[in-house]
Amino acid sequence: MCKYLILLLLSFEGEVIKERLEFTKPMDVYDCMDFGNEHREQIATYNGDKNAWFLNDGSGTFQGFICE
Repeated sequence: MCKYLILLLLSFEGEVIKERLEFTKPMDVYDCMDFGNEHREQIATYNGDKNAWFLNDGSGTFQGFICE
């Protein structure tokens, strides 16, 4: 069971940011992975030319996530 979603972000200044989101109730890994993908699509936009997810706030790129 997963209690947290940890976002891995990279700022344009080169800083790696680990942002931890806590779930209100534990969920299984499959639900966590689905949630992580949905959350990525809400906070970032994919650029096919650069093959990267750019954060919508313009602060950097989305590198991935960890279900913990």
